[in-house]
Amino acid sequence: MSYKRVLLKLSGEQLAGQYESGIDPIFGAWLAREIKKAHSDGTEIVIMVGGGNFMRGAQIAGHGIARVTADHMGMLATMINALALTDIFEANGLQTRCLSNIFAEQVAEKFIHRLANKHIDNGRVIIVAGGSGRPYLTTDTAAVEIALELDCEVVLKATKVDGVYDKDPTKHDNAEKIDKISHQEALEQASIQVMDQAALGLALEHKMPILIFDSMSEGNIVSAIKGQKVGTLIG
Repeated sequence: MSYKRVLLKLSGEQLAGQYESGIDPIFGAWLAREIKKAHSDGTEIVIMVGGGNFMRGAQIAGHGIARVTADHMGMLATMINALALTDIFEANGLQTRCLSNIFAEQVAEKFIHRLANKHIDNGRVIIVAGGSGRPYLTTDTAAVEIALELDCEVVLKATKVDGVYDKDPTKHDNAEKIDKISHQEALEQASIQVMDQAALGLALEHKMPILIFDSMSEGNIVSAIKGQKVGTLIG
């Protein structure tokens, strides 16, 4: 089974590439080429970016910085990533538009349901910045929310590992990879921490499948979109 419209969730840490923080433009160009392969086959692609390579709101909250302010700072970090990727994708021949859930008219279009669909229908990749635009919600939860709003068939969560394991594979040599697991099982098993519970709960409620896969290997994004055996399917 091949998906027609997907939401690809990228973490900020991935965008740092060879660096400890910030954006690696070489990795960005490689990512553009990988996404272009999938897009050229007719797949409609929505991208949600995190901001952990610059700022994590939950980590800096406190010591005088209110949680709401910290989360807003995290949203701005996602904006930096979205703007960079938009330019890199365009430079690599991939028509892309940056839409934002926070007010930033000078640098990005507003995320509006009809506008997002219009860009997709016109053959463009859209990158969503600002998460959900509200504090206390992660970009994982925002990814599921946007996927539902735009009628995506699956959330592809890009990671640096090849799926979900029954225990941490970096700590346990006998960790076993899980090919498929239900939303309920993912919520109930404390050892599985691939997404926050709010995101999994929303996906469960609306039966939105989530694929956890390694996006750092060449061809994996195309394979995931084509429904080939890549990563772990939650659903």
